[in-house]
Amino acid sequence: MEKRGRLAELFRFLQDPHLVARFQHLCGVRGTFSSRAFHHQPAAEAAGVRDRGAESKGELDAAAGGSEGHTRTKRTSKPLRRNSLTGDAGQEFVVENRFLYYLFTFGTELGNELFYITFFPFLLWNVDALVSRRLIMVWVWVMYVGQCTKDLLGWARPASPPVVKVEVFYNSEYSMPSTHAMSGTAIPFALFFLTCGRWQYSSTLGLVLALCWCLLVCVSRIYMGMHSLLDVMAGVLYSALILLFLLPALDAIDDFVLTGAYAPAAVAAVHAGLGLLCFTLDAWSTSRADTAQILGSGAGVALGSRVNRVLGLLPDPPLEHLPLAPPALGAGPLVAAALRWAAGVLVLVATRALMKALTIPLLCRVLAVHEGDVRRARQHAEVEMPYRYMVYGAVGFNVLFLAPLLFRALHLS
Repeated sequence: MEKRGRLAELFRFLQDPHLVARFQHLCGVRGTFSSRAFHHQPAAEAAGVRDRGAESKGELDAAAGGSEGHTRTKRTSKPLRRNSLTGDAGQEFVVENRFLYYLFTFGTELGNELFYITFFPFLLWNVDALVSRRLIMVWVWVMYVGQCTKDLLGWARPASPPVVKVEVFYNSEYSMPSTHAMSGTAIPFALFFLTCGRWQYSSTLGLVLALCWCLLVCVSRIYMGMHSLLDVMAGVLYSALILLFLLPALDAIDDFVLTGAYAPAAVAAVHAGLGLLCFTLDAWSTSRADTAQILGSGAGVALGSRVNRVLGLLPDPPLEHLPLAPPALGAGPLVAAALRWAAGVLVLVATRALMKALTIPLLCRVLAVHEGDVRRARQHAEVEMPYRYMVYGAVGFNVLFLAPLLFRALHLS
């Protein structure tokens, strides 16, 4: 019983929002809120605050760190993006260390959509298609398991105040575990294990880079006020556990997707089934929409990989060519890579726009949902889930089909 009590006390300490607030204060982030007032928080967050116990006024005053005085002399900032669910712009805050602000903003972007739609296609089109499609498999499973676990646990974000919300885009979602920490662990370390021995480079350098990537993403989530230390630690450990079981199975999964007789049907059914499951865990929110988007992208990439192999658009290098030498960094190869990436992104943007324009009105009519307010219509699971699945499934498919066809037509292969 004593050990259990100590463990519970440790968990409460690691989940304490004042720990996050002190770290932000150390990094030069000051809130502009009054210590006597709390932000309006979602019901789930308010419940989480009650569970952790009421905080004293004296503690809030200390965490605020005299922020009201700072606002008179320091330039204030606001979160870069509004809350994805409520549209709330967030509260102003003061940044005294601009270097850390930009560093951790970059770190948190390594776990956002813009990074994924930039990094994965570039790696696939210009570096190594095999590594990229297997890395996407890892990303899909890690993010899916993480998002579902969030909904099952239903833990709130760190309370504000005392925490300063430098980011509010995901503030309406649950907190445990940090999926940024999970992807920030899974992607760099899976990339390291998938390329070690396949490419010629220093394994020590690769491991150090993977560790730096992971630390930057994880620490950025605490700096942004989005996660407690416990959320981040759990995300790292959870991701490591998933990698332990998933990495040894990637060869078999990839071979089945590329050559299995029933692979196309199995891929579509499994990803759609997982999407339906995640939508039963809780009410509609951006996390379920993101989960459907991730599953759709994964299914599209898997099906596109199958077609790509049949057409021989981006063939894997023969085994006798391994280990692969790093690509040349001359002007010619760099220009070709940039042109492939630019042309490919145009294909993906056009695919997304076309599918979005077609699917929402179609689904609203088929399901008898009023389509006048698109934002409200998409809060119906029966609209949002197939919409995300079809739109991003098509985007993922064209990453390995239409974009490589365009490269061949433009002699960019």
